[in-house]
Amino acid sequence: MSESSSPERKRLLALSIAALGVVFGDIGTSPLYAVREAFGEHYGLALTEANVLGVLSLIFWSLVVVISLKYLTLVMRADNHGEGGIMALTALVMPSKLRRGHWRYFAVMLGIFGASLLYGDGMITPAISVLSAVEGLQVAAPRLEPFVIPITVGILVALFLLQSRGTQRVGGLFGPVTLVWFLSIAALGLAQIVRNPHVLAALNPYHAAHFFATNGWAGFWVLGSVFLVVTGGEALYADMGHFGPLPIRLTWFFVVLPALLLNYFGQGALLLANPAAVENPFYLMVPGWATYPMIALATAATIIASQAVISGSFSLTRQAMRLGFLPRMTVVQTSSEEIGQVYIPTINWILMFATVGLVLGFRSSSRLAAAYGVGVTTDMVFTTLLFAVVAWSLWKWPRWVVALLTLGLLAVDLSFWAANIVKVPQGGWFPLVVGAVMLLVMTTWYHGRTLLSDVLKKDAFPLERFLETLAASRNPPVRVPGTAVYLTRNPDVVPPALLTNLSYNHALHERVVVVSVETEEIPRVAGHLRGELRRLELGFTRVVLHYGFMEHPDVPAELYVMEELALDPDDTYFVLGREVVLPEGKLGMPRWREQLFALMQRNALPATAFFNLPHERTFEVGHLVRL
Repeated sequence: MSESSSPERKRLLALSIAALGVVFGDIGTSPLYAVREAFGEHYGLALTEANVLGVLSLIFWSLVVVISLKYLTLVMRADNHGEGGIMALTALVMPSKLRRGHWRYFAVMLGIFGASLLYGDGMITPAISVLSAVEGLQVAAPRLEPFVIPITVGILVALFLLQSRGTQRVGGLFGPVTLVWFLSIAALGLAQIVRNPHVLAALNPYHAAHFFATNGWAGFWVLGSVFLVVTGGEALYADMGHFGPLPIRLTWFFVVLPALLLNYFGQGALLLANPAAVENPFYLMVPGWATYPMIALATAATIIASQAVISGSFSLTRQAMRLGFLPRMTVVQTSSEEIGQVYIPTINWILMFATVGLVLGFRSSSRLAAAYGVGVTTDMVFTTLLFAVVAWSLWKWPRWVVALLTLGLLAVDLSFWAANIVKVPQGGWFPLVVGAVMLLVMTTWYHGRTLLSDVLKKDAFPLERFLETLAASRNPPVRVPGTAVYLTRNPDVVPPALLTNLSYNHALHERVVVVSVETEEIPRVAGHLRGELRRLELGFTRVVLHYGFMEHPDVPAELYVMEELALDPDDTYFVLGREVVLPEGKLGMPRWREQLFALMQRNALPATAFFNLPHERTFEVGHLVRL
C-alpha cells in the first residue's frame, strides 16, 4: 500500500509547490501594500490599539470567509469537467441558443461582464505588484526614489517581451521561489508577533465589530483597502483545471494562509510598537542587512504574480474565442506538454501598453490601489450570483439553502463593493471602462455572428436535397480527381463556397468532405468522441468535429487520422468561404455596432490559420453579406 501511495504523494507535493507560484502569486503579494493602505491618510484613522486590532480582525475574517469558505469550499465545487474560472462557470449556465429576455441570457451576460472586468485586473495587477516591490528602494535608500518608475517600467516591458517564449523553462522555478517568499514573510511577521503577542487578540471578531461601531462610516470605507488582502481569489478558482482542487486547498491551509496571517499580524505588531512605520510597514519589518535581498525577492514574487495574471488573460481570451464571444486571434502554444500555456500577441501588447501607462499615470502603488478593487469586487459579486444559478438549476439544491448561502455571501461581497465604488473618481473608473469596452466588443461579436448565421440560413440549401438534385440532373457537373474539404458552420446545408465554386467552374471533385467544427460547453472532448462521420451519396461525406472551449482546433490532423476517410494529404484541398460583411442597418443592431462587427470580421484571424489548414492547399471563396 505504501509503495503505491508514494508516487501519488510525490505528485501531490509537486502539484502543490507548482500551485504556489501560479495560483497564489497575486494574493501572496498583497502584504506589500494592503496594511499600509488601510491606514492611509485618505481614511483619517488614528493609529490606536483598537483600530489596529480592528483592521487585523477584518483581514483575518475576510480571508476566512471569502477565500476559505466561499472559493475553496463552495465555488470550487462548480467545476466544468475539472475547469474553473468565470468563463467555465458561465458555460455551465449557457444554453445552446441564447434568447434575449430569458433569465439564462441575463446570467450569461453577468458572466461575460465579469470576464470583461478581468482584463482590467490583468492590467492593474502587474503595475501595482511590481511597483510596490520596487518602492522598497525608497525605504532602503531614499536617494533612489527617482529611479523607481524607470526600473518598474523596464521590468514590466521585459516581462511582456518575454511572453512569446513561454514560461516552460522558468516555470519550474515559480513554485520554489514563491515558497521562499511565503516562508520569508512568515518569518518577518513572526519576529514582530513574538515581541508583541497581544495582536493575536484580533482573531476575536469582537474587534472587527468594535472597529465599525467606533469609527462609523470611516471604518466602513476602510473595507476598500482591507479587500486588497483577498484580491487573487478568482485565480484560485480559475487555475483549478491545471492543478485540481486538492493541491490548491492543501497549499492554502498549510502554507499560504498561515504565512499571510503571520505577516499581516506582524505588521500590526510593528505599528503598535512604532506608529511611524505606517509609511511602509512591510519593508520596515525587514532588518537593515536584509532590505536589498527582500526587495529582490519581492520583485521576483511580483513578477511571478504578474505572469500568472497575464497567462490568465491569454487563457480567458482563448475560452471567449471558442465560445463565440471574441473574433479569431493568433494563438501560439508555448509548451509541448501543458495545453494551458498559450501566448496571444494581440492581448499581450494591449496589456503591456495599458500596464506601462498605468505606472506612468498613477506613479505610486498607493494611487494605483484606488484603481484596484472596483473591478474585482464586481466580478466577485457576479461569481456569487452565477454560483447560485448553478446550485439551484443544475445541482437542484433546496431553494432555501441556495437563498441563505447567496444572501450571506452577497452581504460580504456587496460590502466590499460599496466600499470600493467610492474610489471611482480616484481611478476606480479604469477597470469599469475596460470592462465596459470588452463587454461591448464581446456582445457585438456574439450577436453579429448570430445575425450573420441567420442571414446565411435564409439562403441555405439542404445538403441532402442538393445531392438528390445532382443525382437527377441530366447534365451533371464534371468530376475532377482529388478530394475537396469544405469547412462550413452548418453541416446540414451546402457550403456557400461549394455553390460558388460550382457556379463558376461547373465542376466538383470526385470526393467532397463537408466539415463542421463545433465547440462544446465543456473544456475538452475525449479523442474517441472528437469526430462524427456519415457517408452520403455521390462521393460526399459529412464530418462534424467536436472541441472543448479550452482546446485549439487542428482540422487537418483530425481528418488525416480518420481511417474511414483515408485522405491523402498530397491529393486533398481545403476550400473556405469568407464572408465580406456590408453593414446596412437592416437587422435591428445599431448601425455603429454593425460597423464595429464588420471591422472585427475583416481583422479576425483567417480561418486558414485558426484551423491550421495548409496554406499551399487552401482556397478561399468570398461571399458578400449585407446586414
